[in-house]
Amino acid sequence: MRVTIYGLKNCDTCRKAVKDVEAAGLSHQFVDIRAEADNAVQVPKWLDAVGSKALVNTRSTTWRNMSDEERSMAETDPAGALISSPTLIKRPVIEAGQDVHVGWSASTLDALKIAAE
Repeated sequence: MRVTIYGLKNCDTCRKAVKDVEAAGLSHQFVDIRAEADNAVQVPKWLDAVGSKALVNTRSTTWRNMSDEERSMAETDPAGALISSPTLIKRPVIEAGQDVHVGWSASTLDALKIAAE
C-alpha cells in the first residue's frame, strides 16, 4: 500500500510526518496542496471522509486573517473555502488506501503501519 501525504513543503508537521513514514519503511508520495494537488477533486473526498470540523484549520494564520464573512462562507461552503484557500486545510492530509487521516500523531503512524500489514 502506498501512502500519499498532502501538505506544504515548509510545514514542520508535514516534514515530521514524511520523516516518520520514511523511518517506518512505508512507501509514500508527498503532494504539495498549493502547487501539485487537484484540490477540486481531493477536497470533496476528504470532506466526505472526515468532515469539515477535522479538515478546516481554525487555528491557522489563514483563518485568523479571514473576515467574519469569509469565515461564515467557510462554515457554509467548506469545499469552496478550502479549494480557494488551500492553506486553510489542516495538515497533513494522509491517504492510505481508502482511509483518510488529518493531522499527525503517533496514533496516525500506528494506523498507517497496521494498514500496511
